[in-house]
Amino acid sequence: MSLGIAFKGAEGIVLAADSRVTLMAQMQAPVVPGQPQTQPQLLPAYFDNANKLLRLSGQKFVGAVTYGVGAIGTTQPRTAHSFLPEFDAELAAQQVGRLTVEDFANRLSGFFLRQWNATMPTSLPPGQDMVFLVAGYDEGAPYGRVFEIFIPSRPSPVEMLPGNFGAVWGGQREITDRILQGYDQQLPAIVQSVYGSLNAGLENALKGRLQVPIPFAFLPLQDCVDLSIFLVRTTITLQKWTVGVRGVGGAIDVATITRIDGVEHVQQKEIYGEHTT
Repeated sequence: MSLGIAFKGAEGIVLAADSRVTLMAQMQAPVVPGQPQTQPQLLPAYFDNANKLLRLSGQKFVGAVTYGVGAIGTTQPRTAHSFLPEFDAELAAQQVGRLTVEDFANRLSGFFLRQWNATMPTSLPPGQDMVFLVAGYDEGAPYGRVFEIFIPSRPSPVEMLPGNFGAVWGGQREITDRILQGYDQQLPAIVQSVYGSLNAGLENALKGRLQVPIPFAFLPLQDCVDLSIFLVRTTITLQKWTVGVRGVGGAIDVATITRIDGVEHVQQKEIYGEHTT
């Protein structure tokens, strides 16, 4: 689940993500003599301290956020962040220098695809992907780049917003969709189910009329940070009152990437001991 955002602005890139990982636990009801055995139920288990904002010590100008499937492995599930030491060691062994954003995205994709294929079942339903938004600056480039990767279904990185500024987001995106676009992704399917057909230009018309008029290219980096936090925080807050999987929660981690300073944390949860009064 989760909510991950990559905001590509003229002054830099913002990466933001919540900290909740949802694992579905299968629970079997107790056997009652004389009664038919009920089917197992899937119940969500929430963990609110995951690190979904990823960076490597040897690559200062590129970072990533992850959402979707929260862990790789069935018997011993592991988050994407837990694999970073192995990925870092792999790059160090290859003695690579500063990578382009696209090259980093390809290497990250190949690494996590190998982890997935080694430990995950092949019979998962469609849409069960661990998704990465990889963002950063190529050496000498004036503006950043953002790539999207779906492991395992679409491992080849696809550049988002080429030549443009704006935001890319994913995970439990319905609330963010409604805020920024004026509708969520279910609307076209609902229209088709009710009226039996779907005009090919409907989505473009909706975006043209309902999309919030934000001048993405104009926004200073601080405004990009503020907007990213607002979107994640609003989703977390509204989910407190909703029925369903509350997959966005915990602390909000935020980092900026600029062509001069590279990746810098704006806010990051800390490990702490027991609070006493």
